[in-house]
Amino acid sequence: MHPVLEDLISLLKLEQIEDNIFRGESRDIGSPQVFGGQVLGQALSAAQLTVEGRVAHSLHAYFLRRGDINARIVYEVDRARDGGSFSNRRVVAIQHGRPILNMAASFQTPEDGLEHQAEMPDVAGPDGLKGFEEVARELPDCVPMMMRRFLTEKRPFEFRHVRPVNFEAREKLPPVAHVWIRAVDELPDDPTLHQNLLAYVSDYELLGASTLPHGLSFIRDNVIMASLDHALWFHRPVKIDDWHLYSLESPNASGARGLSRGQIFTQDGKLVASTSQEGLVRVIDPGAAQKRSHPKHQD
Repeated sequence: MHPVLEDLISLLKLEQIEDNIFRGESRDIGSPQVFGGQVLGQALSAAQLTVEGRVAHSLHAYFLRRGDINARIVYEVDRARDGGSFSNRRVVAIQHGRPILNMAASFQTPEDGLEHQAEMPDVAGPDGLKGFEEVARELPDCVPMMMRRFLTEKRPFEFRHVRPVNFEAREKLPPVAHVWIRAVDELPDDPTLHQNLLAYVSDYELLGASTLPHGLSFIRDNVIMASLDHALWFHRPVKIDDWHLYSLESPNASGARGLSRGQIFTQDGKLVASTSQEGLVRVIDPGAAQKRSHPKHQD
């Protein structure tokens, strides 16, 4: 298996240190704090370790503080309810004695029911589109070093944007984006692992849709963005080592916050998951941006 993907799978396998208490490592992916998708994936993994015979169908999380890349994260799980068909878990992720994320997740015993879904957007398939690594290699010299590192870091997923990425452009675009995603290598046939990895990757790209109508240039380093919350619904089984279309839209931006929604489709058009996220989107002068990007800053 590709070593970057193998490392991510290892990262999602938590150590149990007490009943309902688990511990996980962190990885530096080039951002000044722990990647939110990592904490989501690990929190879901912690909840899954307390449930038997039921599959996650939704999670709702709030990001409370920046995660420290150099510290382990402790996950405390509250077994809130085990009913006849559904189980609910509350998870708190803790570093340095303080919560960095609260999450609620719901699980259901698999059963058949009514079926309908949204239509998959009619966009170009992944074949022939530039991969993100190829786009990153073409970055202009003016891209700040921290951003260059984040964009060129080896990732456990492939990303292919239907609309070409241009970090220098100041063009104002409709708040819609489409990105093809898949794991960089074949994965074990473990449904919970595929759900955890989908939770991880669902935090990529999502908030960026809310910036598209405003012609922001990210190479100027004066845009502060941070996820505030994240919701994810699993509709159907997912195999994240196959291509999936992440279809994104942003219905609103106001109050220095952007709202984005996403739908995740298989290549043959099945809707497997939906997402939503609100995040901080603050445009400030470059000097203030540098100060506020310090890892110790808390908004």
